[in-house]
Amino acid sequence: MAPQVSHPDVALNLALAIIASSTAPLLLLHGDLTLVGASKSFCRAFGIDPVTVPDKALRDLGAGEWNVPQLNILLKATAAGQAEVEGYELDLHRPGTPDRRLVLNAQKLAHGDEGNILLLLSVMDVTDARIAEKLKDDLLRDKAVLLQELQHRVANSLQIIASVLMQSARKVQSEEARSHLHDAHQRVMSVASLQHQLAASAIGDVELRPYFTALCESIGASMIRDHTKLSLDIDIDGSVTSADESVSLGLIVTELVINALKHAFPNDRNGTIKVGYYAQGPNWTLSVVDNGVGMPKDVASTKPGLGTSIVQALAAQLRGVIKIADANPGTAVSITHTQPSVVEVANDTVQAGQAV
Repeated sequence: MAPQVSHPDVALNLALAIIASSTAPLLLLHGDLTLVGASKSFCRAFGIDPVTVPDKALRDLGAGEWNVPQLNILLKATAAGQAEVEGYELDLHRPGTPDRRLVLNAQKLAHGDEGNILLLLSVMDVTDARIAEKLKDDLLRDKAVLLQELQHRVANSLQIIASVLMQSARKVQSEEARSHLHDAHQRVMSVASLQHQLAASAIGDVELRPYFTALCESIGASMIRDHTKLSLDIDIDGSVTSADESVSLGLIVTELVINALKHAFPNDRNGTIKVGYYAQGPNWTLSVVDNGVGMPKDVASTKPGLGTSIVQALAAQLRGVIKIADANPGTAVSITHTQPSVVEVANDTVQAGQAV
């Protein structure tokens, strides 16, 4: 709210005192935009002789660089109570010096006498701050381009490695060695697909629906020979997550889908694998469900493979809980992340205190 002063001389003296004591660039103007005074910091910042300020029109200040028609209109409207100058930006062009970016704010000093209107105009030079912001934006943009290029190169290198693995698999005589090389090939190709997806997406957050869709299409193209018998279905909500978290989720999906394709449909059995993801706030569930032959009866005695270890490690990294269940028919694997509520955290803290 503008200061309310009852007498014009008191208002003028108060305004001049504010100007004199201020370390910020300030101008005091009459309603007709003639100058009453200027702070020392204003005169120093813009090369103005303080002696020349009083009774000069704003448009004549300096070498005429303050003769900005739009600013004059706004200030007159502010004096008439019809507008406000708040956060108004302009480029100040001064002969022989670089342009400066200014942010202006004007306030009408009301004191009940419309014939003696005063305006207080504050000026903030944001040139250096804007230059710093631009440099920061340029650096971030360059970093994003370099990161995408790196991801492309990594993906291409992984595909070369996968090709070498496949060539080695064709040459070895041992069936066991060939099987391990095929597994390694599939994992390398899946990671390469992840890298391609991250490189194609914007740097930062990743939309999971197109990400998982492209990933499953890649896995299906490399591992499903007859798409009329086996299919991969996607049921993903509109969730968005960080690039780091999306990599872990993608690797989990890769391992679970590959495992289902290898074990759930023996003897050219028909079937479907459904990949699902849905989130509510910070809580989310990732699932891979097949309608294949189901889990072996002696699950407890089955030795976990490399894929199981990878999924367990990634789930732990994401603070998720793994659940494996019979899908009747088939197998359902889910990883659920649940963030504890404030009440649960408080109860745990109380119980811990009581235990101590």
